[in-house]
Amino acid sequence: MKDLANETARATSDIAAKVEAIQEDTNEAVESIARINEIIHRIADLQSTIASAVEQQAATTDEIGRNVAEAAAGTHEIADNIAGVADAANSTAGAVTSTQEASTELARLAAHLETLVGEFHYEVSA
Repeated sequence: MKDLANETARATSDIAAKVEAIQEDTNEAVESIARINEIIHRIADLQSTIASAVEQQAATTDEIGRNVAEAAAGTHEIADNIAGVADAANSTAGAVTSTQEASTELARLAAHLETLVGEFHYEVSA
């Protein structure tokens, strides 16, 4: 019985260490995703600025206008794709936050289990 309690305590300690590592990794992932999200938004702003400039140049000639309109359409498509990536990054950030919350709860449960094992071990020893 004592060996089982010791093994459970070691397993609980291992779980707590793994949870802590997951939380650290999760925090780093959240920070990285936030930085990526900022960069994506900056790129989207630049793409919008570029699209506006391209549309102004389209007025110079019919031929240039046609070519510029095609480029602007491509730029808008890129901006839409970047917005989609930004949305995906936001969704991922939300999932990471949920994972972080779950790992925090798991750490709390592991600590509780460790307490219970300690109490059980005390009761068995007594």
